[in-house]
Amino acid sequence: MEKFNRALRGYDPDEVNKFLDQVIAQVEKMIEEMKDKDREIALRDAKIEELTNEVNKTTHLKEKLAQYERMEGTLNRAIVMAQKTSDQIKANAYKERDMILDSAKKNANQIVNESLLKAEKAEMEAHMLKRNINVFKKKLRDIIETQLELVEDIEKVDF
Repeated sequence: MEKFNRALRGYDPDEVNKFLDQVIAQVEKMIEEMKDKDREIALRDAKIEELTNEVNKTTHLKEKLAQYERMEGTLNRAIVMAQKTSDQIKANAYKERDMILDSAKKNANQIVNESLLKAEKAEMEAHMLKRNINVFKKKLRDIIETQLELVEDIEKVDF
């Protein structure tokens, strides 16, 4: 605390005024420092709000990223499942194709065998017909020759 010299009717006014000027200067300096601190606080509050907004955006983006990663996982599983299904369908189609080919080959072999049997039978029937025709021709020749002999014998006989 400041001590003043005594003067007539109290303390020396010059000293008191000087002291008051010092107090006023210090108070003004403190007020100015407080205003600077308030401005600094306001700037920091703005920076804090800006950073909070950034954190919120980052959090939102992280949530979106996690959602997209889950969707990607789901899509990958769906693609794998579709690939497996596709492979299974192909395998079944190949099996069915092989079964159809085997069946067609068996049917073709059966048809060829039946055709060969029919051709063989037709050939045998044709051969038999030729033989029968030859036998018939021979019998007809024999009959005609016998008839010719009869005609010749009749001519030999005189009436």
